[in-house]
Amino acid sequence: MGEFMENNQELLNLIEEWEPKLLALSEDSISFRPNNESWTIKETVGHMVDSSSNNTHRIIHLQYQPNPLIYPDYANLGNNDRWVAIQNYQAENWYDLVQLWKYSNLHIVHVINNVNMDKLDNEWITALNKRVSLRAMIIDYLRHFKLHLSEIDELINK
Repeated sequence: MGEFMENNQELLNLIEEWEPKLLALSEDSISFRPNNESWTIKETVGHMVDSSSNNTHRIIHLQYQPNPLIYPDYANLGNNDRWVAIQNYQAENWYDLVQLWKYSNLHIVHVINNVNMDKLDNEWITALNKRVSLRAMIIDYLRHFKLHLSEIDELINK
Protein backbone atom coordinates (compact mmCIF):
# COMPACT_ATOMS: atom_id res chain seq x y z
CA MET A 1 0.00 0.00 0.00
CA GLY A 2 2.98 2.25 -0.68
CA GLU A 3 0.94 4.55 -2.90
CA PHE A 4 -1.14 5.78 0.05
CA MET A 5 1.41 5.35 2.86
CA GLU A 6 2.29 9.05 3.06
CA ASN A 7 -1.37 10.15 2.98
CA ASN A 8 -2.32 7.62 5.63
CA GLN A 9 0.58 8.59 7.88
CA GLU A 10 -0.41 12.25 7.65
CA LEU A 11 -3.99 11.34 8.51
CA LEU A 12 -2.80 9.33 11.52
CA ASN A 13 -0.59 12.22 12.66
CA LEU A 14 -3.51 14.67 12.39
CA ILE A 15 -5.78 12.38 14.40
CA GLU A 16 -3.14 12.07 17.12
CA GLU A 17 -2.56 15.84 17.14
CA TRP A 18 -6.22 16.88 17.04
CA GLU A 19 -7.88 14.44 19.45
CA PRO A 20 -6.51 16.17 22.58
CA LYS A 21 -7.11 19.61 21.03
CA LEU A 22 -10.74 18.78 20.39
CA LEU A 23 -11.28 17.26 23.82
CA ALA A 24 -9.81 20.35 25.49
CA LEU A 25 -12.35 22.72 23.89
CA SER A 26 -15.03 24.31 26.05
CA GLU A 27 -18.75 23.73 25.53
CA ASP A 28 -19.09 27.37 24.44
CA SER A 29 -16.37 26.91 21.84
CA ILE A 30 -17.74 23.69 20.32
CA SER A 31 -21.31 25.05 20.24
CA PHE A 32 -20.56 28.50 18.79
CA ARG A 33 -22.34 29.16 15.47
CA PRO A 34 -20.84 32.16 13.64
CA ASN A 35 -23.97 32.57 11.48
CA ASN A 36 -27.10 30.70 10.44
CA GLU A 37 -25.40 29.07 7.48
CA SER A 38 -22.30 27.76 9.31
CA TRP A 39 -21.73 24.59 11.23
CA THR A 40 -20.50 24.60 14.81
CA ILE A 41 -17.35 22.69 15.70
CA LYS A 42 -19.56 19.83 16.95
CA GLU A 43 -21.41 19.73 13.64
CA THR A 44 -18.18 19.91 11.64
CA VAL A 45 -16.74 16.97 13.57
CA GLY A 46 -20.04 15.13 13.01
CA HIS A 47 -19.78 15.84 9.29
CA MET A 48 -16.25 14.42 9.34
CA VAL A 49 -17.66 11.23 10.88
CA ASP A 50 -20.25 11.10 8.08
CA SER A 51 -17.51 11.63 5.52
CA SER A 52 -15.44 8.83 6.97
CA SER A 53 -18.41 6.48 6.98
CA ASN A 54 -19.58 7.33 3.47
CA ASN A 55 -16.07 7.14 2.02
CA THR A 56 -15.44 3.79 3.73
CA HIS A 57 -18.59 2.42 2.12
CA ARG A 58 -17.64 3.81 -1.30
CA ILE A 59 -14.13 2.35 -1.04
CA ILE A 60 -15.62 -1.07 -0.32
CA HIS A 61 -18.34 -0.88 -2.99
CA LEU A 62 -15.84 0.26 -5.61
CA GLN A 63 -13.94 -2.99 -5.15
CA TYR A 64 -16.78 -5.38 -5.93
CA GLN A 65 -19.70 -3.57 -7.58
CA PRO A 66 -19.99 -3.04 -11.35
CA ASN A 67 -17.85 -0.21 -12.73
CA PRO A 68 -18.80 2.64 -12.95
CA LEU A 69 -20.63 2.63 -9.65
CA ILE A 70 -23.80 4.60 -9.08
CA TYR A 71 -23.79 5.23 -5.36
CA PRO A 72 -25.76 7.67 -3.20
CA ASP A 73 -23.90 10.97 -2.99
CA TYR A 74 -24.40 12.47 0.44
CA ALA A 75 -22.03 15.41 -0.07
CA ASN A 76 -23.67 17.19 -2.98
CA LEU A 77 -27.04 18.85 -3.43
CA GLY A 78 -27.19 19.83 0.27
CA ASN A 79 -27.43 16.30 1.57
CA ASN A 80 -24.48 16.70 3.94
CA ASP A 81 -26.46 19.45 5.73
CA ARG A 82 -29.39 17.04 6.01
CA TRP A 83 -27.15 14.36 7.52
CA VAL A 84 -25.81 16.81 10.12
CA ALA A 85 -29.31 18.06 10.99
CA ILE A 86 -30.99 14.64 11.13
CA GLN A 87 -28.29 13.25 13.43
CA ASN A 88 -28.42 16.38 15.62
CA TYR A 89 -24.68 16.44 16.27
CA GLN A 90 -25.21 19.62 18.29
CA ALA A 91 -26.78 17.47 21.04
CA GLU A 92 -24.21 14.63 20.84
CA ASN A 93 -21.97 13.94 23.83
CA TRP A 94 -18.70 15.68 22.90
CA TYR A 95 -16.34 13.00 24.21
CA ASP A 96 -18.28 10.26 22.40
CA LEU A 97 -18.34 12.28 19.17
CA VAL A 98 -14.59 12.88 19.27
CA GLN A 99 -14.00 9.18 19.88
CA LEU A 100 -16.29 8.30 16.96
CA TRP A 101 -14.35 10.78 14.79
CA LYS A 102 -11.05 9.27 15.89
CA TYR A 103 -11.96 5.63 15.45
CA SER A 104 -13.90 6.02 12.20
CA ASN A 105 -10.83 7.71 10.73
CA LEU A 106 -8.46 5.10 12.12
CA HIS A 107 -10.72 2.54 10.44
CA ILE A 108 -10.65 4.29 7.06
CA VAL A 109 -6.83 4.17 7.20
CA HIS A 110 -7.10 0.41 7.79
CA VAL A 111 -9.54 0.07 4.87
CA ILE A 112 -7.27 2.08 2.56
CA ASN A 113 -4.31 -0.07 3.59
CA ASN A 114 -6.26 -3.12 2.39
CA VAL A 115 -7.53 -1.79 -0.94
CA ASN A 116 -7.19 -4.10 -3.92
CA MET A 117 -4.67 -2.20 -6.08
CA ASP A 118 -6.27 -3.64 -9.24
CA LYS A 119 -9.46 -1.69 -8.46
CA LEU A 120 -7.94 1.81 -8.10
CA ASP A 121 -9.20 2.94 -11.53
CA ASN A 122 -12.79 1.89 -10.77
CA GLU A 123 -15.07 4.92 -10.74
CA TRP A 124 -18.25 6.11 -9.10
CA ILE A 125 -20.59 8.70 -10.55
CA THR A 126 -21.43 11.64 -8.28
CA ALA A 127 -24.79 13.39 -8.05
CA LEU A 128 -23.23 16.06 -10.29
CA ASN A 129 -22.54 13.35 -12.91
CA LYS A 130 -18.78 13.53 -12.36
CA ARG A 131 -16.68 10.36 -12.48
CA VAL A 132 -14.28 9.88 -9.57
CA SER A 133 -11.79 7.01 -9.42
CA LEU A 134 -11.16 5.06 -6.27
CA ARG A 135 -7.55 6.32 -6.37
CA ALA A 136 -8.63 9.98 -6.64
CA MET A 137 -11.21 9.55 -3.88
CA ILE A 138 -8.63 8.07 -1.49
CA ILE A 139 -6.12 10.83 -2.22
CA ASP A 140 -8.77 13.54 -1.87
CA TYR A 141 -9.93 12.27 1.52
CA LEU A 142 -6.89 13.80 3.26
CA ARG A 143 -7.49 17.18 1.56
CA HIS A 144 -11.11 17.14 2.73
CA PHE A 145 -10.08 16.14 6.26
CA LYS A 146 -7.55 18.98 6.45
CA LEU A 147 -10.07 21.48 5.06
CA HIS A 148 -12.44 20.78 7.95
CA LEU A 149 -9.64 20.91 10.52
CA SER A 150 -8.73 24.37 9.19
CA GLU A 151 -12.38 25.42 9.54
CA ILE A 152 -12.36 24.18 13.14
CA ASP A 153 -9.12 26.04 13.75
CA GLU A 154 -10.72 29.26 12.46
CA LEU A 155 -13.68 28.79 14.82
CA ILE A 156 -11.34 28.14 17.76
CA ASN A 157 -9.50 31.37 17.04
CA LYS A 158 -12.64 33.57 16.74
